[in-house]
Amino acid sequence: ILESGSPHFVALAGGRVVGWCDVLPAHGESRAHIGTLGMGLLPEFRGQGVGRRLMQAAIAKAWDKGLTCIELTVRIDNTRAKRLYEQLGFVVEGTHPHAFRIDGEYFGSYSMALTRT
Repeated sequence: ILESGSPHFVALAGGRVVGWCDVLPAHGESRAHIGTLGMGLLPEFRGQGVGRRLMQAAIAKAWDKGLTCIELTVRIDNTRAKRLYEQLGFVVEGTHPHAFRIDGEYFGSYSMALTRT
């Protein structure tokens, strides 16, 4: 990720990584304008604006790299994350009823996207 110059940011607290956010390029020439956002944050650092700042940095760098659309997937039951994504301008483009299977239980997901205007 770093060698390719793709957006990748980490949050540090006391010298340890407590969160990350990146935007990876989509595969194929016809999707070269699209990136896929991924992120994670340790539970004790949620709700403090860390995730928002990571996303804002990654999105800004993605636009600087020439991307015009950023996609992500979020579990339907992760309402807190979905709310953050919507606050940053992402919109739901579709749903997937059995996107995740954890311990034999299925969870749906939303496909969301942010388009540069």
